Amino acid sequence: MRVRFAPSPTGYLHVGSARTALFNWLAARHAGGEFILRSDDTDQARGSDEYYRDVLDGLRWLGLDWDEGVEEGGPHGSYRQSERLERYQEVAEQLRDRTAAYLCFCSPEELDDRRRQAQAEGRPPGYDGRCRTLAGAESQARRAAGEAAVLRLAVPRPGETVFDDVVRGEVRFGHDHVEDFVLLRSDGTPTYHLASTVDDVDYGITHVVRGEDLLSSTPKHILITLAMGAEPPIYAHLSLLMGPDGKKLSKRHGDTALNAYREGGFLPEAFVNYVALLGWNFGDDETVFTRAEMVERFDLSDIQKNPAVFDNEKLIWMNGVYIRDLGADEFIARTLPLVEADLGRPLDEDERATYRAIAPLVQERMKLLTEAPAQVRFLFVEELEYDPASWHKVIVKPDSRAALEAAKARLGDLGEWTTDAIEQALRAMLEELELNARKGLQPVRVAVTGSSVSPPLFESLEALGPERTLVRLQEVLDGYDGQ
Repeated sequence: MRVRFAPSPTGYLHVGSARTALFNWLAARHAGGEFILRSDDTDQARGSDEYYRDVLDGLRWLGLDWDEGVEEGGPHGSYRQSERLERYQEVAEQLRDRTAAYLCFCSPEELDDRRRQAQAEGRPPGYDGRCRTLAGAESQARRAAGEAAVLRLAVPRPGETVFDDVVRGEVRFGHDHVEDFVLLRSDGTPTYHLASTVDDVDYGITHVVRGEDLLSSTPKHILITLAMGAEPPIYAHLSLLMGPDGKKLSKRHGDTALNAYREGGFLPEAFVNYVALLGWNFGDDETVFTRAEMVERFDLSDIQKNPAVFDNEKLIWMNGVYIRDLGADEFIARTLPLVEADLGRPLDEDERATYRAIAPLVQERMKLLTEAPAQVRFLFVEELEYDPASWHKVIVKPDSRAALEAAKARLGDLGEWTTDAIEQALRAMLEELELNARKGLQPVRVAVTGSSVSPPLFESLEALGPERTLVRLQEVLDGYDGQ
């Protein structure tokens, strides 16, 4: 098996394209085949190196290595279409010599007029084949005279293209719905149909796994392949991703570019696990599984025809499962750079020890890696910034001042600053004031951490230390007097 992923670098890598790449990679790895990466970069006007790098960075983040292709090399020379123009022109001329293709001199204006006329008369608006009957000598003379012309494939008529799609079963396209489409533009550049098909033939691609938005292009690609004297590959067209509302996935559902998830605190292992479930049934009602298990069980024939729903909330849930499953050292390795970037400085040795101590308590509550900095920032800053919503919801409540005064008094008398001692002191305070934990402890949490969301309170106070804890409690109490 030889499969390929062939993105066009005209935008950031889409999550739907990431799924296509994953399914190709899994198919190759399961079969012991090759996964090829090429760049369909003939659209120089819309393409950019930034998009090209984004695709490669995204695949590497996902852990999808390729056996041949861009930056990896291989036996087929360049894997960038922009560097293979001569090859596409060579094939185009071969097809013309075999009368499988012909020159078309119709101007864009003529084509538009005839298209409108066909629509008005209820006929198919595709190209009507007018130049197909031009004698070879006339065609050559007009071309030699410098007249602009495109090269079109001579679609067999009457006829039908039939193929077995791994996902959709037998698919039929009557040639009355397939116009004589363009292979080479008048400037000599290839269309997507020609370039993609020539690459698939030259690179020996055995299976083409791609989105169903390209299903209508498949008869064109099969016809080109046959005209080249080659055997068409096996096709598998994946259903498009939908949002939870049943509509095609778009920005109204949230982020659709993979880099947003790379930067948004998601683990690549979790993302791969979740995306693998979009249209593929792992079996046994399991939702969390390893990459090795995916490779072992994956089969193209198990891909589902029905649209798959990309639900960001489910992805976040799965990401939390993976975060909580990280080893302690791995969790710190993945979050410490985020914490330091948030502070704008590296942690010193003592601060790293503090973070290491509090990290397990942070880890068990997180769903995104990017939540770590906000959870622990209070430990490493001198000037605390208070979350306005937490302040107005908690600190201004009638019982909060009494709770803070009593907490400061109790904590100030502690002989040892440990989690157990802190908990005993604060629970005694609750009993004394006849307050429940929400009314009595939340003001302390907001006062010392700046937010109503933080690691467990008693452990947080131990990590913060007695001096800074008491100072912060007093600062909030002073704020009451200043109001």
